[in-house]
Amino acid sequence: MNLTIEKAKEFYSKMLLIRRFEEKCIELYSAQKIRGFLHLYIGEEAVAVGLMDALSEDDAILATYREHGHALIRGVGAKSIMAEMYGKVDGCSRGRGGSMHLFDAKSRFYGGSAIVGGGLPLAVGMALADKMQNRKRVTVAIFGDGAVAEGEFHESLNLAALWELPILFVCENNRYAMGTALQYTESQTDIYKKAESYNIHAKQVDGMDVIEIAKAAARAVEDIKDSSKPVFLECLTYRFRAHSMFDAELYREKEEVKEWKEKGPLVVFEQKLKELGLWSELDIEAIEAEIKDTIDDAVTFAENSELEPLEDLEKFVYSEVSNG
Repeated sequence: MNLTIEKAKEFYSKMLLIRRFEEKCIELYSAQKIRGFLHLYIGEEAVAVGLMDALSEDDAILATYREHGHALIRGVGAKSIMAEMYGKVDGCSRGRGGSMHLFDAKSRFYGGSAIVGGGLPLAVGMALADKMQNRKRVTVAIFGDGAVAEGEFHESLNLAALWELPILFVCENNRYAMGTALQYTESQTDIYKKAESYNIHAKQVDGMDVIEIAKAAARAVEDIKDSSKPVFLECLTYRFRAHSMFDAELYREKEEVKEWKEKGPLVVFEQKLKELGLWSELDIEAIEAEIKDTIDDAVTFAENSELEPLEDLEKFVYSEVSNG
């Protein structure tokens, strides 16, 4: 990848936007402005930014319940996402989905899902539709290492291979399925090898390096569009925060988290830019200020948005049957 100063600024700004947005969500959750479950993406920003860089507007994304970063970078507006977090009607899912169910058809972001691995069979269906209608699109299914233990993981990979479907499977392997380390649930911890067993081209990538993710994703998308066959990327990453805001995080040592923070996406990228002589050309203060304005505007928008009126509670729940 020819890393220009423009691309360097874009990658750094987007990763920092995710980080600052989620830090604000922690603050708002503590103030009980955001309620329910909240799963943070802090530490995994490079995957979302590198991946989305490789996709076109026509491609589709299905994500997990840890999807704030994916949605932000795909183009779901910060205002719309924050309003959804607040449970307000101006949210991207009209306040009905909350943190785990962000959805925006315009940007072809077809949801986070609270069901572990729930997006995988949906991705198979969407990719099958594209193939049957001869559309040159890629469907991206993002999931965590915990989904590998689910039956739909194996069923979806098998069908995608048998039917030669244009799917990019992206496993964000952060090494912990809730509070259980990967080695306690999987006899084969190199997850990409499971995909290879289904005759799917698969690769393991450094998920803390946005450049490596962007390069691998671009190659994968090109291969899929050329062959109409699935590709699998295992992105080795790490979440710096607990599984959710309710997690006491008793299953890993603080020293382990500290070590991973020292090789986090923003740290790694800063080091690369310094080696390339590009870091000094970034106006970090201006980037921070712009991101702060974006987040402040999103919070103000969410605060001023309305809750859904009581008379709409049955809307979208029951279908309206016409006697005509």
